[in-house]
Amino acid sequence: MPQSNDWIDISLTIHPEMPYWPDNPAISIEPSQCLAHGDVCNVSKMTIGTHTGTHIDGINHFIKGGIGIDQMPLDATIGRARVIEIKDSHQVKVEELEPHKIKPGERILFKTRNSDFALKSDTFVEDFVHISTEAARYLAEKKVRTIGVDYLSVGGYKGNVIEIHHILLGSGIWAIEGLNLAEVEPGEYELICLPIKLKDGDGGLARAILRPI
Repeated sequence: MPQSNDWIDISLTIHPEMPYWPDNPAISIEPSQCLAHGDVCNVSKMTIGTHTGTHIDGINHFIKGGIGIDQMPLDATIGRARVIEIKDSHQVKVEELEPHKIKPGERILFKTRNSDFALKSDTFVEDFVHISTEAARYLAEKKVRTIGVDYLSVGGYKGNVIEIHHILLGSGIWAIEGLNLAEVEPGEYELICLPIKLKDGDGGLARAILRPI
């Protein structure tokens, strides 16, 4: 994983063979202009869903009338963040969160077995670790600023995915999905993660990096 000046790249690399949410658009990247074919430069044409790889959800992803990703406050995903390791192999649960004494306004990134398991799969993994409904309500009550997870959704596939998004986004919590935390130890970090500025976007592809504090 490329690193420079202690920065750790926790983004997923976009490529056509990478897994994506089953009902989302397939990923296609093909040349539109090509130096090898005599064109003056290389230009690629890309077809991709807004929730592919590392991305940030707009509030309007699940909340009618919510703001789009272009209106996200920049400090929602820039600043101090805490990486918390989750041992449970199924869900992020309240009992594992309580000892961490989460405070209002925190940016919390959850490192689970997904980073060493699901993210290394060439196909979509259905049984990835996700946030439990009770834990989502707990985080909303704690008034955290931002949540980050190490697979493609904060909620479980064919499970509580709709409910979790409604709880978190409906509480004004920003969600970063598709982080790779395999090389990241639990602790305090400086986070920079910015989505593309897509007008009224329901999501934005993002580059995310961390630096230890």
